[in-house]
Order: sequence, then C-alpha cells, then structure tokens
Amino acid sequence: MSTLLEITELANGDVVLREADTEVDAGEEPLVRIRFSGEVRDMLGKDLVSVAEAMIDAATEYLEADPEEEEEEDFPEETPPTVH
Repeated sequence: MSTLLEITELANGDVVLREADTEVDAGEEPLVRIRFSGEVRDMLGKDLVSVAEAMIDAATEYLEADPEEEEEEDFPEETPPTVH
C-alpha cells in the first residue's frame, strides 16, 4: 500500500508535507512543516511553495543517499588528503 503525499500552503503561510487525505482541521500533525518569516514570505512571493518543495526534495535525496558512498567521493582511496 502506498501513501499519496501533498505539499500545501496553509492559511497561516506555513508549507506542509502531509498525507493527501489528511484534513487541515483534523488536528493531525503534518509530516513536515516549513515556516518562513514574513520577510522571506514577502521576498519569495508566488515562489514560496516551490522553494519549500525544493527543500523537501533536498532532504529526501540526502536521506536516500548512501553515507559510505559520499565519504568515498570526498576522499578517494587512491588520493589521500594532503596535510600541510
């Protein structure tokens, strides 16, 4: 069984990631809540949800990444770091 998720801007300006069938008034906490300051909300304007979506995507990619693979990229075995 898969769950359908949605990113939604609430009336208070928060952007949330939640299950699509969750009611706003149900009192159920969203999976993720992003709260931008008023100044940032004004600056982002209509791009607010797109920026929040990019933040959620980046977090998802980070969690899906293999930490050992990233370490190898930073310090390949054949070229050890040079200390001066």
